[in-house]
Amino acid sequence: MALTQELKDTLVLILAGGMGERLKPLTIKRSKPAVPFGGAYRIIDFTLSNCIHSGLRRIMLLTQYQARSLEEHIRFGWNFLPRRLEQFIGVLPPHHLSGEWYKGTADAITQNLQLIEDEAPKHVVILSGDHIYKMDYSWMLRDHLIKRAKLTIGAVRIPAADASRFGILEVDAKNRVTGFVEKPKNGAKEIPGDPGHCLGSMGIYIFETEELKRRLLADEANPASSHDFGKDILPAMISEVPVYAHNFRHKPGEVNPYWRDVGTIDALFDANMDLCNVTPQFNLYDMDWPIYTLWHNDPPAKCVLDAHVKDSLLSPGTIISGASLHRSILSNRVRVQEGAQVDESMLFHGVVVRPGAKLRRVIVDKWTEIPPGVEIGFDRAKDEKLFTVTPSGITVVPSRFKFS
Repeated sequence: MALTQELKDTLVLILAGGMGERLKPLTIKRSKPAVPFGGAYRIIDFTLSNCIHSGLRRIMLLTQYQARSLEEHIRFGWNFLPRRLEQFIGVLPPHHLSGEWYKGTADAITQNLQLIEDEAPKHVVILSGDHIYKMDYSWMLRDHLIKRAKLTIGAVRIPAADASRFGILEVDAKNRVTGFVEKPKNGAKEIPGDPGHCLGSMGIYIFETEELKRRLLADEANPASSHDFGKDILPAMISEVPVYAHNFRHKPGEVNPYWRDVGTIDALFDANMDLCNVTPQFNLYDMDWPIYTLWHNDPPAKCVLDAHVKDSLLSPGTIISGASLHRSILSNRVRVQEGAQVDESMLFHGVVVRPGAKLRRVIVDKWTEIPPGVEIGFDRAKDEKLFTVTPSGITVVPSRFKFS
């Protein structure tokens, strides 16, 4: 099978317009895929890096909500593919042909059918731009071609307790999808022989192009449709054409490959704190699968004046001067000054922590200055008067917050 040619004949559409309502206030002025992760990256970088490593080089991001920072990140950090070789990473904002925003995931693709017509791919890969994972999509395409599927859905093993947050698949012995329920409220069918776990949709789809076009046009003409893949397109296809599940893995033999939906403050925080472990579940230092991003021309990180740094990630341009840092992640150009203490926290681009300030389990958004002696994360009642505090006690300080 000439998979190289099949990859060239594939168009990737990434749904990157999510509001990230549960990530506010981090998403007040940026879309969910543009939220920082791991100090030096944005969430979108992981999906895009997967595409590059998989040999997929015709990529368009469908943006919508607060897209400026995401569009700038793509323009300056992801402009290295040669268009003359029909390779590209581009951004498509809504056309507003109907005078409305995208009405659903399927509608987002429907409003860009002209792009599909122009590029004339054999296959269309539809991805979400807001998950953290490593995946070789070429394996999924190979699976799709071998089984002659009209649609292949990326599937991940999840705890049954989390089923209400996912589309749940039912499959037969050959992994053909026999049932699909979008975010079931009253329990879901478990994987046979694996009690306590279900097969969840990753929001990753490979369509045969003509089948996708036919389904989207029929959906657009249906006034009762919510124009969503999970609610409308997938259930209709299962009984009519071959639809298969592709079991997610990054390396052969993996039992529980890493895949995280970082759609809440708590989930984002926990996934970042895992990176501070001696052996994190997600390896940013895998030279066989590097994560690409917009690289800032900043000098090396520096620790001076008896700074104490333990189990932390420091991005270029950071300076820790006579301060204490424990299990924290610092983005570019962060300054932590004399006598300050930062514990289990995330400091975004350009944050300054002045002398004597103390932070514990805090996310500080970009370009914010923490004044001398201020303490955040120690008195919940006090913090709740000024900031967002999650049920688990993570405090979020918004960008450029002005302390009185």
